[in-house]
Amino acid sequence: QVQLVESGGGLVQAGGSLRLSCAASGRTFSTYTMGWFRQAPGKERESVAAISWSGSSTYYADSVKGRFTISRDNAKNTLYLQMNSLKPEDTAVYYCNPVTYSDWKRAYYDYWGQGTQVTVSS
Repeated sequence: QVQLVESGGGLVQAGGSLRLSCAASGRTFSTYTMGWFRQAPGKERESVAAISWSGSSTYYADSVKGRFTISRDNAKNTLYLQMNSLKPEDTAVYYCNPVTYSDWKRAYYDYWGQGTQVTVSS
């Protein structure tokens, strides 16, 4: 298993940027395909982006494509999400989790970290 700690959220105006980080414990981080997920109030958790273990392949939800960039540093056991041109509808708690090999939109583990709150004001 891997323990996950998200950080970097905050309050930002529409059009602004934030960079989220996900620090993972354990030496197996580099073997996982990793993903970012988010959950807005009253809504189900949804997949935002995912990245292969090497960083060579990525996936983005249509709602964030062209605005968000997922990356990773395996030497630091850290996953990142650069979020630009933020919109009020991006407001949510953001989580990271490994994803399943067959479906990058699906979390591998059924446990979650505390997440990091992103609030975008209009």
